[in-house]
Amino acid sequence: MVTLGAAAPVASGPLEREARPRPEDPDRAAIWDVAAGVVDPEVPVLTIADLGVLRGVELDGDVAVVRITPTYSGCPAIEALRADILSALATEGRRARVEVVLSPAWTTDWMSDAGRRKLEEFGIAPPRRRTAEGAVTLGLGIRCPRCGSLHTREVSRYGSTSCKALWQCQSCGEPFDRFKEL
Repeated sequence: MVTLGAAAPVASGPLEREARPRPEDPDRAAIWDVAAGVVDPEVPVLTIADLGVLRGVELDGDVAVVRITPTYSGCPAIEALRADILSALATEGRRARVEVVLSPAWTTDWMSDAGRRKLEEFGIAPPRRRTAEGAVTLGLGIRCPRCGSLHTREVSRYGSTSCKALWQCQSCGEPFDRFKEL
């Protein structure tokens, strides 16, 4: 049996982002692995683990509880993510519920290095890293993910999704999405 949306509360209190559970906790590690393999419906080259949306997993009796944080509070993909996580766990014979955690808010700092590489290979400029103080590092510009040129410009603050901006390369002429730092 799968618990659907109505039984999946939205949490608002702080929750630390959790890493994959240790091997000595095989049930939680197995739940994590299944949930971590779910792909983002808006950027299908990224898993929710790559994106940093997967916050944690636990067992509540025999029910797998998966906690996720949307990339922003109005993210339209959250219901699709919930359904995909529940479906993936049901395929493994697990009862589950998905809880949406809004605090602390998601940040691009949670995106994995593998996720950043996948974005660039897919033709989306990844977000820049932040310093330890939280400032976004400045460079010579945004590198075109197609030709590598730094001769690029922002065309629109909003791209194919709200978490991306539309840019264009002045060298190769190609438009591309750039994941915003959040």
